[in-house]
Amino acid sequence: EVMETVERFAKSLGLVAAIVRGDSKGFIINRVWRAVKRESLRVVDEGHADPADVDRLWMLFFGTPYGPFGIMDMVGLDIANKVGAELGSDAPQDNPLSRLVSAGKLGKKTGEGFYVWENGKPKREDTVYDDAELDRLGRELIKPMLDECERALADGIVANADHVDAGVIFGTGFAPFRGGPLHYRRSQEVGAPAQAA
Repeated sequence: EVMETVERFAKSLGLVAAIVRGDSKGFIINRVWRAVKRESLRVVDEGHADPADVDRLWMLFFGTPYGPFGIMDMVGLDIANKVGAELGSDAPQDNPLSRLVSAGKLGKKTGEGFYVWENGKPKREDTVYDDAELDRLGRELIKPMLDECERALADGIVANADHVDAGVIFGTGFAPFRGGPLHYRRSQEVGAPAQAA
């Protein structure tokens, strides 16, 4: 009865309630976000791409309004770092995020983090991408997110795959046109094109 009442209340506010049945650090959204953040930091730390490239790729390839580094800068790098520690992040202790925090570069609120901020906006340069490289890097970056969604579902944390997809779309900005991460993974398994329309 309580769950039904909460669902009705959420619906009256114009919200979609993702039903979480189990207990887990981060439940669904923060579990998924942790995987995205960890992989994005790894790619940057290993020199495969810079933060602006990763963010542009998320925006271009997956249609999200922001990429992970822009989000971390807006939230505050100290907060992003603390949340990662609280959730038991398995990212290396020394990573691009922790180094910026140690240097006092905390993102938008200090004017510099992964980006330099001017007039409330991050400075970015236009980049031209090779379609094949965009496809390769996009698949590399999204795989940990998809894997974490599968694990949360298998662990019984979320009621069903539709709730995972809705939660990640509304909670992280994952492109609705892709149908959510689990729908996207299934569509790729049957050979749907990987590129954004």
